[in-house]
Amino acid sequence: MEVYTVTVATGTSEYSGTNNYIYVTLVGEKGESERTQLDNPGLDFCRGAVDKYKVTSPSPLGSVLLVRLEKQRYWVEDNWFCRYVTVEPAGGGKVLTFPCYRWFIGDVKVEIRAGTAKTVMEDSLPQLLAHRKNELQERQKTYRWVTWAPGIPRCIDAPTEADLPQDARFDNEKRSDFEHSLHYALLELSLKKLTIRFGKSWDDLEDFKRIFWKLRSPIAEYCMKHWKEDWFFGYQCLNGSNPRMIQRCKKLPENFPVTADMVQSSMADRTNLDKELKAGNIYLLDYAIMDGIPSNTIKGKPQYIAAPLCLLYQHPDEGLIPIAIQLDQTPDRDTPIFLPKDPPLAWLLAKMWVRHSEFQVFQLLSHLLRTHLVVEVVCVATLRQLPAVHPIYKLLAPHQRYTLEINCRGRTQLISENGIFKRVVSTGGDGLLILAQREYKVLTYRSLQPHYDFSDRGVSQLPNYFYREHSLMLWEAIHSYVSGIVSLYYQSDRDVQEDLELQAWIRDIAEEGFAELPDFGLSSKLSSKEELCTLLAVAIFTSTAQHAATNNGQFDWCAWVPNTPCTMRQPPPTDKDAVTMNMIMATLPDVSQSCVQMAITWHLGRAQPDAIPLGQYTQQHFTEDHALELIERFRAELKAIEKQILAQNEGVELPYLFLLPSRVENSITI
Repeated sequence: MEVYTVTVATGTSEYSGTNNYIYVTLVGEKGESERTQLDNPGLDFCRGAVDKYKVTSPSPLGSVLLVRLEKQRYWVEDNWFCRYVTVEPAGGGKVLTFPCYRWFIGDVKVEIRAGTAKTVMEDSLPQLLAHRKNELQERQKTYRWVTWAPGIPRCIDAPTEADLPQDARFDNEKRSDFEHSLHYALLELSLKKLTIRFGKSWDDLEDFKRIFWKLRSPIAEYCMKHWKEDWFFGYQCLNGSNPRMIQRCKKLPENFPVTADMVQSSMADRTNLDKELKAGNIYLLDYAIMDGIPSNTIKGKPQYIAAPLCLLYQHPDEGLIPIAIQLDQTPDRDTPIFLPKDPPLAWLLAKMWVRHSEFQVFQLLSHLLRTHLVVEVVCVATLRQLPAVHPIYKLLAPHQRYTLEINCRGRTQLISENGIFKRVVSTGGDGLLILAQREYKVLTYRSLQPHYDFSDRGVSQLPNYFYREHSLMLWEAIHSYVSGIVSLYYQSDRDVQEDLELQAWIRDIAEEGFAELPDFGLSSKLSSKEELCTLLAVAIFTSTAQHAATNNGQFDWCAWVPNTPCTMRQPPPTDKDAVTMNMIMATLPDVSQSCVQMAITWHLGRAQPDAIPLGQYTQQHFTEDHALELIERFRAELKAIEKQILAQNEGVELPYLFLLPSRVENSITI
């Protein structure tokens, strides 16, 4: 008789434990153990418990290949989350860990493999090859591609979050916090709305302070004080929620007829526009993508959209400042070029129009399309094509936590026909999809790689571009980590080429996820380790650093509504001298829209209570020492980056901490 010691770890979140029957069978090279009901005196499988049992086998099993776990109902159905199982052979010997991290729902039987990562080429036993194949067949039935709308990346086939498998769902705590926080914010602000409605009028910019009660942040307060200042407008182009829009301007666009005389008063001494263009100090924001986008109608009233051009100058003393704004792509008599020397309210309203376009582009393109939807493609392909024992599955799994559910909720609650965008945002309704389709057509794999993004936009030399500095530091750390992991399991380029599961994965990404995108620039074959490392770094960087840069500051930059308005209720001004405070207040979002903007940006931008920071792995998918050493090295690099960023921001009135590793989540969860 062989006696094995088996420990079983139950999940730590609410409702992970079970009172149902759990059975285990050890499957070895030479046979199977007895099917054993796991039952100690007292309660088994409580939340967070690690329970120990004896399992016997009539004869030696040889190497234990699989652990078969079964759950059977006892009176009522009670789901169970298993973290891992360990098996210690009779008479001591090496303890094997079998990672699980799965929900058991209903009467179910699951076989799990030991934690050592293996590519398909490293498996020769028919039993293990069959296990890989069966796992993928099951997953491909569960996780299916669907086209939610034409002309954008394909996504998971789940009409609502309730249609997702339990393994892709929020934990109970996350779900109740998510729903409570949204409810709290909307309630808090509807109370304000009532007091404003029955109190004073809404006719001056100062009135926006009245919705600024409990929900506030130091940067939002700073923003409220400085939002009218030109240097602050420039700062947000570099370090706000949409830091990837600005580009160097070598030659003025033909549809933006700014003359040297117009902007001379904004120039430093002894220079002019032509000299500064040649010196590389002139930059451009071009919202051409907004041109002709249909605008929303809210409560029967049309909203308005502009497609501005904004010229900026890197001034030697004042920093990056806007020097000319045109609110339409076609210059004519009714499209004046607004300048800092114009009447102050005219210049202020022109900047608000640019910031309004910024809200649309950052929410729908930089944030939703270029992080959430791009990462979902990798997520679905990983679940469909890589078994849990595959090293690349183990590497990516922690960076995909909650992403499918938050994206499903985004599709049903934010951008749907009657979602929040339809209620308060100028591009709500048809506009947002047309905008996303336009961006998707020109989306390139190259632009998702930060080095190329900065050099292609010509912004590598821009000073005080903290987003660039910090994102490059994080990119290097992530790239170095994935390169280490890849080199552990792939000795040569040929190993990459011959991994059939990996090749099916890249095909799923390129041909299914990013379908109908001939210029995307990602091959449907992986031919080298270097290509694999770049793709993995893009996937992890996008789901961590890039998402944090666009998501985490949205309340800071949008809470003071005039700084980044979600909609405009009057058309862009055509006469600089006719702009009045009444016109500005009639243009900006009304009380109700402003309250929803504050509530939503607070709900989405706040720190998540169950956040797992970048590089912290609460689920241990890798069990080998070499891989665990690489994870430790990655953490040490992140710690050094944290120290550097904190030192850089010490005593700074307006700190840039969105890419502080401890504030960057390991995956897109909000």
